[in-house]
Parts: sequence; structure tokens; C-alpha cells
Amino acid sequence: QVQLAESGGDSVYAGGSLKLSCVVSGLPFADYCLGWFRQVPGAEREWGAIAGISDSGTTTYADSVKGRFTVSRDNTKNTVYLQMNSLKPEDTAMYYCAGSYFQVYGGDLLDPRNFDAWGQGTQVIVSS
Repeated sequence: QVQLAESGGDSVYAGGSLKLSCVVSGLPFADYCLGWFRQVPGAEREWGAIAGISDSGTTTYADSVKGRFTVSRDNTKNTVYLQMNSLKPEDTAMYYCAGSYFQVYGGDLLDPRNFDAWGQGTQVIVSS
């Protein structure tokens, strides 16, 4: 059974940092492409793309987070990370990690339709 478990969400002030983790089990982690997405309160049907990382380690970022967020993976720990710096109130959302067994690269890493396994999310609140 595929499971993705996010952690690290918290409430911080603008300008602060958080590091989210997503531990993945039940699938060949090293072969999977991974992405981070978010949903803002009141817009639960809209997935906001954040970043993705391919099985080979190449990364892609949404313009809204470039230069502030960094996605990485540790195949020895079956974990994908999202380091978030210079947080803004508009970053407030529920954050989800997702996995795809298909080879997803470039901008396709930012399309939630390319992912078929999802975690339950972790809440990030950024206050001004």
C-alpha cells in the first residue's frame, strides 16, 4: 500500500522558514518523481503547484516560490523535502506531497494531473 506522510507544517511569522518532509512507503521511491502542491483555504478544488523533483534529481519550481523554496530528496530515507525560506502570508495553505511512477520532467512536474499518489497534507500558516 502506497503511503505518503507529510510533516513539518507550523505557524510562523512572515520572513521565517520551515522545512517540510514527506516520507514515502509502499513504492520504489528512487524510481518515483515527486511534487509539492498546496491548497489555500476556501479553494480546496484548486491545486497550487510549488515544486517537483524527478527520479534523476532535476528540479522545477513555480514562479511564485523560485529563490525562496528548495525541493530535495534522500533516496536512502525515502523522503522528499521542501525547504521554505522568506515565507509570506500568501504561502498560507495546506501542503501536500505527491508521487508519480511515470517519468515526469520539467513543467510537467508542476501539473497535479501527472501524480497518482498523495499524502494527507500538513498545514502551514504564515502571519504578517
